Amino acid sequence: MGRTKDELLARLEELKIDFKRYDHPVVLTVEEQAKHVGNFGGALTKNLLLKDKKHRLYIVSALADTKVDMKILSQRLGLGKGGVRMAPEENLRQVLQVPLGCVTPFALFNESASAVSLLLDQGFKSKQSCYFHPLTNDVTIALSSSNLDKFLLSIGKQPAYVDLEASPVVGKDNPPDLADLVPSGAFCSSEESVENPTPKDAPQVNVPKEKTCLPVKAKPKVQKKGAESSESKVPTNNGANVEIFASDVLEVIFPLFLSEASKKLNIKQEELTQILKLDDFKRRAAPDLESVTNMFKNAAYTAGFHAGFDTMLKSGLGGMPSRK
Repeated sequence: MGRTKDELLARLEELKIDFKRYDHPVVLTVEEQAKHVGNFGGALTKNLLLKDKKHRLYIVSALADTKVDMKILSQRLGLGKGGVRMAPEENLRQVLQVPLGCVTPFALFNESASAVSLLLDQGFKSKQSCYFHPLTNDVTIALSSSNLDKFLLSIGKQPAYVDLEASPVVGKDNPPDLADLVPSGAFCSSEESVENPTPKDAPQVNVPKEKTCLPVKAKPKVQKKGAESSESKVPTNNGANVEIFASDVLEVIFPLFLSEASKKLNIKQEELTQILKLDDFKRRAAPDLESVTNMFKNAAYTAGFHAGFDTMLKSGLGGMPSRK
């Protein structure tokens, strides 16, 4: 079990950290949170849990209106264009040990999250106070960046403030500027058992297990000349397909929305696009859509596995006894 809201607030008081507390109904989005605390003077924040190909996790904590481009961020970390993606909900429960909608720097209070890297928006420093959920989303606390730093240092985390909207050139002569923020050790993820669930009563099969903990400096695979990359041909159970799906959905939905809205409002689509700032909205909507898609994907995989397993037992394949 992770730490509780009361334990966290008690730690803040113990550290003599000045904060304001606002109780409200459970909220899952920044927009819902704004309805309850938006008029109290603090800055709303958004928090993303990201994951790279080596199962290392990152919390990106930013002002609500800061634009975070994950492709650019990935390059700045030295992980390539597609090196980071939205982490599945299982990582919230297993590593951060917080429910959906409660990702904040305070999740690092749990020892299970000690290896998670934290990137803070440098915009926090320009605000008198910022809003965060204290491990539960029925409460919001407001505190300054200096007091947030005080808490992070108390748990052994060195605050790292980043210009998340910067887009520096990364290349041979310009090394990734955020490479030092990549966790030094490999994170052992249990996501493999989540994405490929096995029923409790399933027969044991002696299949060698693949290690999900990869060394940080793993040797790159050498591909023979003339050989085609299987990764570019065969869909894999990773975030790439989810990102493509989310992008495709948005590309279909927004033209339809523009077409209908422009007809009813008698406004040209180009003008409507500028008024509504749809490009910004798409960038903000993509991570949420990818996260929801990941949840549906895992749920569908689980249902498919159980259905296939039941069929296999009923057919009596492999001499296995049928289920009672």
